[in-house]
This record gives sequence, C-alpha cells and structure tokens, in this order.
Amino acid sequence: MISRFKPFSLNIRGRLLRYERPAVMGIINATPDSFFAPSRALDSEAIAEKAAEMIAEGVDIIDVGAYSTRPGATAVSAGEELERLRMAIVAVRSVDSVIPVSVDTFRADIARLAVTEMGADIINDISGGEFDSGMFDVAAITHAPYILTHNPGTEGNMHPACQYGDVVADVLRWLSGRLRRLALAGVNDVIVDPGFGFGKTIEDNYRLMASLPLFEALDRPLLVGISRKSMIYKQLGVDPTDAQDGTTALNTVALLNGASIIRVHDVKAAAQTVRLIQLIDSTTKADN
Repeated sequence: MISRFKPFSLNIRGRLLRYERPAVMGIINATPDSFFAPSRALDSEAIAEKAAEMIAEGVDIIDVGAYSTRPGATAVSAGEELERLRMAIVAVRSVDSVIPVSVDTFRADIARLAVTEMGADIINDISGGEFDSGMFDVAAITHAPYILTHNPGTEGNMHPACQYGDVVADVLRWLSGRLRRLALAGVNDVIVDPGFGFGKTIEDNYRLMASLPLFEALDRPLLVGISRKSMIYKQLGVDPTDAQDGTTALNTVALLNGASIIRVHDVKAAAQTVRLIQLIDSTTKADN
C-alpha cells in the first residue's frame, strides 16, 4: 500500500454518493480578480464552457466562487456576490443537473440561498464559521455537506501573520473544536480543510503537508487546496501561470498522505494523477 486514502460518502440531497477514490474538485471563479486569471469566468457562456470542459476531463465536484480571497483583493458586497453566484451556478446546472456543486462563500445567507434556490449542494466556507455566526445553522437547516476550513483571519484580513506553538497541533485542535460545535448544531456531514495559505507561513504550509496523515484522527474526509498557490510558485521563482507542475507534485504528496479531495484549477492533470496513484495502489493490493 502506498496510498492512505479511505473511501468516504457524502449525502447530496438525499443521494448517498460513495467515493472509492480521491475526488477532484474543479475551481470556477465568477470574479474578475482571482489570483489565477485562467480560472476566471465572467459570463454564463464562459462558465458553461468551463464546466463542460471540466466534466469531460473527469471532475467530481465543481466549486463555484464569486469573492476573491487572494491577498489584497477588493471586498465584494453581498448583493454583488449573490448575483455572480446565481449566474454561475445556473450556468453550471445548464450543463449538468446532477454533478455535485459546492458554493465557495463565507456568508450564511448566501450559502442558504445557493443551496435552497440556485442548485448548489455543498457549502465551502473558507472562514470555518468565523466570519458569519449563522453559517453552522445554515449547514444544519439545509443538510448540505459542509467544508470546514482552518482560517485564523478575519473578513477584513484573511491572511494575518500568525504565530503557532505547533502549527499542526494548533490546526488539529482548532478543527476538532469546531467539529464539536457543528455536531451540536446538527451538522455531521463535514469535510475538513487545513486551510493552506490562510494565516500560515511557507514553512507552516509545508509542515502541514508533511503531517497530513495525522488528520486521519479527525475521522472526516480531508480536502487539500494548494493549486498554484504562493507556497508553490514563490518557492519555484515563478508566477501562478507556471505553477502547474509544482501543483501536481504537491497534489501527489497530498494524495499519498491521505487527501480525500484535491481542489484544483487544472482538472485533467489532477484526474490523471489520481488515476495513476490508484493504479499503483491496486497493483500493490493485488500483490498482497
């Protein structure tokens, strides 16, 4: 065995989806200022085209966002975010009515509307419930799977300089505490995300990457989102447009260390990576 992957299930509107291999989550940004320009799609036609391309390349979940969280990004009003998301999710649904769609938002009311009115299935909250106190209740009421992300920042400063006693232990403790709060709120279908890049130094990010097997203790599917981030391109002396090879390398490490879902800009490369790792894994099982 070279892979630590454990099959997992998600309850998508009463459909229990069983994942026997790591899932690929493809990113669509309905915003003009996301840090990786090719991920931007600003009208229905472009979004539908991008969704169709991802589906053809083997995407498992499509993640739609309308508020850039890159350092220095311009704040987006709730009304503007809502309208961008409505347009984007409807466009994705025009291509495929059943593929799971996650909505990337930290605003509880927008998450609720995205699930109840627009066709989103999963709530992807980069704030871990910290930016909007109503988010956990929305996850409970809608019964949508909830992605819990470690983020020590605030809405006004999503990338603070933080000091950790032990970044791995601190992140695990933070996630564990919020898992308890989610359980008390009635939310049990939770995916955990260590929050690479949010309030973490380059060294912190790589410590977390090396320690991903420890997140198995949380007994939840593990999402890793490092696609083309600064932890890759700054170390390689390139910019995000030249960071696909580095992303594939780190996604491979994440998959070997137990990632359940990898969130990516480049679906084809990610799906091929999953496929090859699974082939080696299956061969190892057969030999044993």
